[in-house]
Amino acid sequence: MITINPLEVDGMMFTAVSVELPKTTLLTISNDTGYIMCAALDVDIFNEIPKLKERHVVAGRAMGVRTIDELLHAPLEKITDASKEHGWEVGMTGKDALLKIS
Repeated sequence: MITINPLEVDGMMFTAVSVELPKTTLLTISNDTGYIMCAALDVDIFNEIPKLKERHVVAGRAMGVRTIDELLHAPLEKITDASKEHGWEVGMTGKDALLKIS
C-alpha cells in the first residue's frame, strides 16, 4: 500500500509518503527543495557518482525508523553534499533539516 499525506511541520507544508514493501516500509518527507528518508534508500550515490552529484540533490537519511513521526524526530545519519549548502548536518533531526529548506 502507498500512503501520501500532507504534513505540517511548525506551520510549513511537506508531503509524507509511506510505501509498504515486503518486510520493510519506505518513508519519505519532502518539499520542492529536498527530502528526508529512511535507510531503505541510498544517499551516498548522490555524492559518489559525478553525473548524480551535478544534480545537487538535497537529501538526508535516518536509520531505524518505522513511522513518519519517527523519521521527523530521528537524527540524520547521512546527508548529501548539496544539503550542507542549506545548513544540514549529520546528527540533526529530520524536523530541523526540513525547516531549513522550508
